[in-house]
Amino acid sequence: MNESTAPFPIGKRFRGFLPVVIDVETGGFNARTDALLEIAATILRMDEDGYLHPDATYSTHVIPFEGANLDPKSLEVNGIDPYHPLRAARNEKDALGYIFSPVRNAVKDNLCTRAVLVGHNANFDLSFLNAAVDRCGIKRNPFHPFSTFDTVTLGALAVGQTVLARACEAIGVKWDGHAAHSAVYDTERTAELFCEVLNRWRAMELTCGGKARKQIPPG
Repeated sequence: MNESTAPFPIGKRFRGFLPVVIDVETGGFNARTDALLEIAATILRMDEDGYLHPDATYSTHVIPFEGANLDPKSLEVNGIDPYHPLRAARNEKDALGYIFSPVRNAVKDNLCTRAVLVGHNANFDLSFLNAAVDRCGIKRNPFHPFSTFDTVTLGALAVGQTVLARACEAIGVKWDGHAAHSAVYDTERTAELFCEVLNRWRAMELTCGGKARKQIPPG
């Protein structure tokens, strides 16, 4: 039997899946043709009462793959200069390896079988992740290929908001509009939003003896 190094492993919380928050910054909206430019991942931990908390965040800039499309409008939004000499970017394969290594360790430590991507409009992030995995020929992708936890849905459920900034503000997570559209910033705020929604549900489970049936109160 595998031993866990996490004090309170998440393995039994999500049917053997480990939620890992991911955000990507890109050169457009088409995962197959547009560049992956930045990726960040926030690992979560669980405490003795079953509450979730953001833990470590890992991030890297990414060199556009050969022939990648770079939409000027997307670059204007995220403020990335893909070829800036001080960008310290990795090629796609090394970037994915850098992110996947701690994710694999967390999956093992939490007695899980696989990671599940948590994101705001999660299918967008997963599509770029999967496309990069395919381009690089990576065989051991720690993430489930199609399942996600989407904070758009959770934000709508909890506080009636689907925009990340508005959902964060409505639920009490501080939001700095000047720092947005950085993979690290957006990932960490998404992680806080995800944990806050699930922790409110957990609090009602504990209060109701495991029979949480009421709607999560806003604010």
